[in-house]
Amino acid sequence: MSEQRGFTLWMTGLSGSGKTALAKKLVPELRARGLKVERLDGDIVRQSLTKDLGFSAEDRNTNIERVTFVAKLLSRNGVAVLASFISPYIARRDKSRAEIGSFVECYVECDLDTLIERDVKGLYKKALAGEIKNFTSVSDPYEPPPNPEITVNSGTQTIEESMAIILERLEALGYIPKAE
Repeated sequence: MSEQRGFTLWMTGLSGSGKTALAKKLVPELRARGLKVERLDGDIVRQSLTKDLGFSAEDRNTNIERVTFVAKLLSRNGVAVLASFISPYIARRDKSRAEIGSFVECYVECDLDTLIERDVKGLYKKALAGEIKNFTSVSDPYEPPPNPEITVNSGTQTIEESMAIILERLEALGYIPKAE
């Protein structure tokens, strides 16, 4: 196999849309195809790299700025980076795209009613009750990507269907080899 071309699959979407679940399922699939893979996840990163930040617009942008730096380093060294972040602002995602270079935006779409219904962490309930400030899609905006390379919908597709769409598109873009 030729040397791996690093890239960042940037999964954006609302809290509970399935970004992390998809990334976790993609890791073994990409490794089986011979890729070096690292997963950067919002919940994990906020426990270490960005634990000093809150959820204001400024802090959210700083969080994504730091993650972008890490993803850029990994990508340019031949690693497939799976970045799972709400990353609510188009302008910041566009900056990440420009900095990283090999950047594939994947919008993990899901309607708010479905997210509230499947709210495993109870965050939407608390946000709707006013207990959580700056909650994306309730008291803070989310700007869906206007032209993502990939769109999946966790409200209407199974995780396997979404994975198949992502893998097929990454193959078509030349970032991953076809499955044997």
